[in-house]
Amino acid sequence: MAPYHIRKYQERDRQRVLSLFFQGAVEHAPTTFLHILKLPRTYVLLLGGPLTLFLASGSWLLALLAGLTLLAALRFLAKYPWTQYAVNSLRTDMCDITKSYLSEPGSCFWVAECEGQVVGTVGALPVEEPTLRKEQLELLHLSVASEHRGQGIAKALVRTVLQFAWDQGYREVVLSTSMLQHSALALYQGMGFWKTRQYFFAKSWVLVAVPAFRLTYQLPSAQVSQAPRQRGGL
Repeated sequence: MAPYHIRKYQERDRQRVLSLFFQGAVEHAPTTFLHILKLPRTYVLLLGGPLTLFLASGSWLLALLAGLTLLAALRFLAKYPWTQYAVNSLRTDMCDITKSYLSEPGSCFWVAECEGQVVGTVGALPVEEPTLRKEQLELLHLSVASEHRGQGIAKALVRTVLQFAWDQGYREVVLSTSMLQHSALALYQGMGFWKTRQYFFAKSWVLVAVPAFRLTYQLPSAQVSQAPRQRGGL
């Protein structure tokens, strides 16, 4: 296992960071497709639609084509929310990473580098709600290249955010992740995050029946002398 180190984002990292981000988003489309196929309403659609067409036309070929068309539509539907999320991010905070994350002291963006190549990313911004901006830091865009997973990079990136949050005087670190991101959920909960809310990112997520979880990590009080890296969860 090659060694890695974590450092702040630099503009020369942009293309690799955006590539990792987009790949990390759309890689969940196959899992989402399988999830959709298991929904009761999907069974009704895939069986009832072609059967109705066969009864109306008497053609098995038309029924088969209808079934294949429905499957293709469901594959598109499974990919659409992830693509939409990636595109929206590329139009907002990921459009100019330096401006979004490195222009203010209470936010930051890091990369994990291995043998001269960026293999992981994570960002942190104050939450958008004005009353909580000084209390909650949001962890965003945690991603690790598939060939470098299982080496503790993701956990190290999360620890970097937690340490930063403690140093900056935040009380909590929050994040959102989908129901289908099982590895991410296990990682976060294993590090001390807990679920505080369930909701849908947007209407497109309702269509695929994939809710999101809001998770929270409670940081030690600023009066506690021990740094968070010495705490059991870090």
